[in-house]
Amino acid sequence: MTVTSCPQSVGRPRAFDTDTALEKALEVFWRRGYDGTSLADLTEAMGINKPSLYAAFGNKEQLFLKAIELYESRPCSFFLPALEKPTAYQVAEHMLYGAANNMADKTQPQGCFVVQGALSCSEAASAVKAALINRRLAGEQKLHERFAQAKLAGDLPAHVDAEVLSRFMGTVLQGMAIQANNGATAEQLQQIAEMTLQAFPR
Repeated sequence: MTVTSCPQSVGRPRAFDTDTALEKALEVFWRRGYDGTSLADLTEAMGINKPSLYAAFGNKEQLFLKAIELYESRPCSFFLPALEKPTAYQVAEHMLYGAANNMADKTQPQGCFVVQGALSCSEAASAVKAALINRRLAGEQKLHERFAQAKLAGDLPAHVDAEVLSRFMGTVLQGMAIQANNGATAEQLQQIAEMTLQAFPR
């Protein structure tokens, strides 16, 4: 994702790279959660001061939402590419194994940024929590539409409820995210993926 940087009032370019700064903010939010992250944590990690943060990204909430957009658009994202697979089974396969490998990747915080963010937000951060829940529901809706399309094409059995199947997949993926956050390895999550696929209607 390319972040559009706003020019300073004097017309000079920023003294920092907004893409790199946003990556740093994403990592801090992912590790500490929205409530557990202070502006001081963010400015230290991003290597900028508060006025620069506000000028480039807005307030903390806006920065968090931009971090979510970055998270969902990264090359290692697996959800949206999975929807493009030719069969419903391949959609599920790509999604589950992508989750297993990505969520347990030791080069980054474990688990899913969106799932963990929604679980850890306090009532004071209700707007952020609502945004995260809406993103999860939007993803589930996309998966529902993809499975409904597969059902119409005869790729899924006629008795399958596409909405329930999409919720089932969402539940498994969220469970895998929590397991990864608790230290599950990629191999352990792959076992969950394999068992889920054995139960997937074909």
